[in-house]
Amino acid sequence: MPQWLDPADVFDLLHAESPYAVWLDAGAGAHTGISYLAAAHHGSRVVTASARTNAVTCSRPMDPSAAPVTVAGTIFDFLRSESGSSTVAGIGAGDDSEAEIGDEIGFRLGWVGWFGYGMARVGEPSDSRPDGAAPDGAAAPDAALLLVDRAIAFDHAARTVTLLARAAAGERGNDVDDWLLDTAERLDARRLAEHTAAAPPARPQASAVPLEVRWRHDATQYARLIAACQRRIAAGDAYQLCLTNEVTVAGSFDPLTVYRKLREGSPSHHGGLLRFGAHALLSASPEEFLSVSPRGRLRTRPIKGTRPRSADQATDRMLAVELLASDKERAENLMIVDLMRNDLGRVAALGSVTVTSLLQVESYPHVHQLVSTVEARLAPGLTGIDAIEAAFPAGSMTGAPKASAMAILAELEGGDRGIYAGAFGYLGSDGAVDLAMVIRSIVLGPAGASIGTGGGITALSVPAEEIDETRIKARALISAILASTGVPAPAGGRGLVT
Repeated sequence: MPQWLDPADVFDLLHAESPYAVWLDAGAGAHTGISYLAAAHHGSRVVTASARTNAVTCSRPMDPSAAPVTVAGTIFDFLRSESGSSTVAGIGAGDDSEAEIGDEIGFRLGWVGWFGYGMARVGEPSDSRPDGAAPDGAAAPDAALLLVDRAIAFDHAARTVTLLARAAAGERGNDVDDWLLDTAERLDARRLAEHTAAAPPARPQASAVPLEVRWRHDATQYARLIAACQRRIAAGDAYQLCLTNEVTVAGSFDPLTVYRKLREGSPSHHGGLLRFGAHALLSASPEEFLSVSPRGRLRTRPIKGTRPRSADQATDRMLAVELLASDKERAENLMIVDLMRNDLGRVAALGSVTVTSLLQVESYPHVHQLVSTVEARLAPGLTGIDAIEAAFPAGSMTGAPKASAMAILAELEGGDRGIYAGAFGYLGSDGAVDLAMVIRSIVLGPAGASIGTGGGITALSVPAEEIDETRIKARALISAILASTGVPAPAGGRGLVT
């Protein structure tokens, strides 16, 4: 395109009413990274997966005449069975549309969606529902992916906007040309400015009844669970356990309205709005789960270790220094780094696994985090899908050793995590993968909103500090939900437990 456009304005213009739409967001006011927008059209395929039944369903939801097809197997089996890609066409890209992309990560069309935490427990019944059935279809699919063959890419550093498209199987090339030209015309800067000026400002949805914020475990119950984790650690069953809690808010919420509030208060380099029919994932995730370049470079950036931010600069700096110096937080991060080295080692070329950054403090609007980076090269004959399966779910959301930690947490947490603690992002047709952790995220469905929050429990954990950490992580998410309805969050995040 000949000029820069704001992804938020474009999503509002093109996809605000689309029942199947995705926005991979580099963040409000971003100066780096790439945002991607796409929506399903008449021929688009959507795939969903159920871990409980070990089945995958492929449908064309925008085509009423197309019947869904369900097959046995995992979402990873299905993705491996998919093959082939077409040349990508671009408007305004010039020769760059065919350029060698080398070892860089970038979405050249393909699958976009989520892998819920439950995908790691294929064939097992739901923990919170004895028969494994979701009441009234309220639970989101364990995995949901849209095959994107038309997308808009916003390079925030280069300040460029590029339309990408390719013909789907059985589709005429003229259809692609028509979409490219029609979209380019609709995104003319003058017309977009007129739409933005004419559109009324986003207003909160009026809530007919007071909203009730519920925690699965109140502070007393969560403290008991922390003590149970520490007993299992003392017994030698685990070194670390990522204990989680769930917040729910009953009601009906508009995904775009809530996401606007979330990204305003919590801009993130791996944000996203993924809407799949009745369910939507809204994320301000700061954590990269896994990236794979077209040439097989693997990278994961686990986060373990948290301190709150402070409005006072001196106090804020002190909190960052305290985080970096904490024996407990450093040990927690190092254990997960070791686990992720092991996970990548299962699919990496011999001797290629390297820790390229260790115990770095990264600061976000509400928290300081301790982040490390592990890299490797994919072994010959393997793909990004193999790497996802080997590393899923991320060790930063399980604890170590992974299998033992997951079994212990399933006993203690008292319910499913759902999409939370899984991953979302894209799997490109060129083999590139970029997935973020489903943390600092809201899941919307027919029953309302849910938020997962938690932290790593070690032998050195102090229960009061762990409880505060879960509240700090959930506070901005709860505020976004309440703000979307015009209900202010309680001052300081207090009073959120019912």
